[in-house]
Amino acid sequence: MQFPDATEKFRIDKWLFAARFFKTRSLAAEAIERGRVTLNDQRVKPAKVLTVGDMLAIRIGKVQYVVKVLALSNKRGSAPQAQQLYSETIESCEQRELLATRLKAQPQPFFTKGRPTKRDRREIERFISSGEDEF
Repeated sequence: MQFPDATEKFRIDKWLFAARFFKTRSLAAEAIERGRVTLNDQRVKPAKVLTVGDMLAIRIGKVQYVVKVLALSNKRGSAPQAQQLYSETIESCEQRELLATRLKAQPQPFFTKGRPTKRDRREIERFISSGEDEF
């Protein structure tokens, strides 16, 4: 990992992209604009300058990350390099694990591929007709 130049400024949207929280810098900027990323418990703009020691709260979908900035980078590297840029708080890890167990416990949603086949229609008719007998 390269150490940054003292005069170089590190925008929060570029850092989020380099730390691999978002796939593109524009997605990071959009999340910041929508208030899904807070810096030291305050809403910021994508061009806000980031410093070492700042605390970020990042919400991606249902998942909430609370991280402390350990290093600064504007360039996206490999995943192991990105993980060296921040450290996640213990509470944040526990909350994510709890959310993951809750989501695994929920039943999987039912999806169809489109129009039912002839076999599917027969099974639906059989199911409906067996339910009518009970009333």
